Amino acid sequence: MRLSRFAALSSSLLLAAGAALFGAGQAAAQADFGYVALGDSYSSGVGAGNYDSGSGNCKRTTRAYPALWAAAHSPQTFSFTACSGARTGDVLANQLAPLNSGTDLVSITVGGNDAGFSDVMTTCVLQSESTCVSRVNQAKAYVDSTLPGQLDQVYNAIDSRSPGAHVVVLGYPRFYKLNGTCTTGLTEGERAAINGAADYLNTAIAKRAANHGFTFASVAGAFTGHEICSGSAWLHSVNWLNIGESYHPTAAGQSGGYLPVFTNAA
Repeated sequence: MRLSRFAALSSSLLLAAGAALFGAGQAAAQADFGYVALGDSYSSGVGAGNYDSGSGNCKRTTRAYPALWAAAHSPQTFSFTACSGARTGDVLANQLAPLNSGTDLVSITVGGNDAGFSDVMTTCVLQSESTCVSRVNQAKAYVDSTLPGQLDQVYNAIDSRSPGAHVVVLGYPRFYKLNGTCTTGLTEGERAAINGAADYLNTAIAKRAANHGFTFASVAGAFTGHEICSGSAWLHSVNWLNIGESYHPTAAGQSGGYLPVFTNAA
């Protein structure tokens, strides 16, 4: 596992401050820090609102954890290319340009769309429990057979462009509190199957991240007690008036869930 470059930055800042007293500029240059945020809607901030109109369909927002972290830590450069709906191929094709040898920190969420997240949720909401479970199992089979190679391509590309960067791969939350406050909607069997699929996906992503020397940061614990049906949800349930925000973190989920997990891992 690579040493956190942000931790190293803290030491550099102290050195720079001391060196400034002696008129040395070289140590100050060590404080330069570049952060690049890649990934899908969980990184762009879909569900948190206040979208940057300039980001178009990518729906990036200052309420997303990458922007919140950058605002709090003031990296010298911050490039935010995460995009709603992104799959691994989209990251490779459209998001990697800001990466270079001077990049110190990279964050990414990706893999859920490749595994068919949207179709799984649509199937489970609209069809029977048995059909839902079958579709979940189909997604898990994809995670076993195909997703690891796709993740490897993305991780290899990041490492090739920014070999010195500290890379934090964040996972996805469990969506439902079982035996919670919900009295309508999905069955408990469907909710359990969906939660199990999230765990299955996270396990696969964590393994590929570790194999590349990247840091995997689980958000499951941070969202415990704030799932749908918890009474204090940090995730949108199905929203027929704004279907794209369904099953995505709210602004509170970004600031209270993803941000502290990323901060600890960075």
